Amino acid sequence: MSETPSNMMPLGTQAPDFNLLDTQTGEKKSLAELQGEQGTVVIFMCNHCPYVIYIKEQLIAIAKHYAKLGINTIAISANDVSNYPQDAPGKMQDLMSAWGKPFTAYLYDETQTVAKAYLAACTPDFYLFNADLSCVYRGRLDAATPKNDQPLTGDDLRNALEALLAGEAISEEQVPSVGCNIKWKND
Repeated sequence: MSETPSNMMPLGTQAPDFNLLDTQTGEKKSLAELQGEQGTVVIFMCNHCPYVIYIKEQLIAIAKHYAKLGINTIAISANDVSNYPQDAPGKMQDLMSAWGKPFTAYLYDETQTVAKAYLAACTPDFYLFNADLSCVYRGRLDAATPKNDQPLTGDDLRNALEALLAGEAISEEQVPSVGCNIKWKND
């Protein structure tokens, strides 16, 4: 487990479009099909990452709560499944069933081009886009990691979500997420 910080996409960046395999339906889905009316959270994650597993309950709670308020959560896995078969699409489908399907979609980025377009570096890596798909937050869920004693609250992401819904400015002082590095393919 190599602790890696997120790259912090510049605020105001338009969400890169995609057309990726939805592991729940077996169909390709685009950003336009999945985005939320009020905003969209994009999370780069994977099945086996201890950082993702550690924050599971907050991920599920946030996705379910904000879906009711018009914010969709899209999870994307870009890991090299030839070296990490536990992150393969069938296993992704199994994980979402076990978690109660909290996300709008759990997509597989086989070519890793979408992860690169988002400047994703770690799992989990969080991005919040407004209704116009402009990046208003990128960074961590909160200060908690499997390696520290910080409380798991989801406050950093929740505060950004609440500000977005209230039409308030989101602080530009945002802290990078940390997690396992994305398992890039050897090109």
